[in-house]
Order: sequence, then structure tokens, then C-alpha cells
Amino acid sequence: MDFRARSALRPLVGFFAAGLGLSALYATTGVGVGCPFRIVTGWDCPLCGGTRMGSALLHGDVAAAFAFNPVALVGIALLGVVGVLWLVEALGGPVVRPPAGLRQRLLRTTPRQRLVAFFTVATVYTVLRNLL
Repeated sequence: MDFRARSALRPLVGFFAAGLGLSALYATTGVGVGCPFRIVTGWDCPLCGGTRMGSALLHGDVAAAFAFNPVALVGIALLGVVGVLWLVEALGGPVVRPPAGLRQRLLRTTPRQRLVAFFTVATVYTVLRNLL
């Protein structure tokens, strides 16, 4: 595996390792990390329920995991698929890319536009999950 592939995978592996560690700690001891956003506002943030979701997944209960935070569960599933595809490519396997139309649309956006879209979706999700 070349240096570029290793450095691209490192943050993704770190993210999953931290999530697995926190979820395993919660699943075995019941001790979790408090959400600063929830402590200050009383509202669930976009990631609230993530530790309980991970604990439910460790116990094989996908329905409970979905109930704790459906958006985070889908997001983590997508990140997992992308991570596996990157790893396969880095190990010399086939290169998998999004369909040409989607790739062209993504290439027409700037990183700033994608970040604004991400935070807009997170904000709308936060408001909806707390008001409904």
C-alpha cells in the first residue's frame, strides 16, 4: 500500500476506532460521553444517540440503532462502504467511482459549497428531530 493510500485511510480508520471504543465502553459499563450541545441547549445535536447506536450495533440490534439516530447510521454505513472501496483500491484492486453524471455534478461544486450543504442538512435535521 503506497503512502498516499495509507494517509487517506488513516482519518477514516481513526474515526471508526474511536467510535468503536466509545460504543464498547458504553455497551460494557454504561458510561458514555455527554454531549456539550445538549448540556447547553437541551436539544439533541445531529450526532446525539451515536454512542447508544454503536452499542446497539455491537449487540446486533439494527432496529434499535436506527431508532437512536437514523441519519448517523446511514452516514456511517456509507463511510464504511467508501472505506472498504478505498482499501480495496489501495491494495491493488479495481477502481470504483461514482456514475459519470454524479461525478460531474460533484466536480462543479467547491469544497466550501459542500461544507455549507453539509451544515445546512445537519441544522435542518437538528431542528426537525427536536421539534417533531
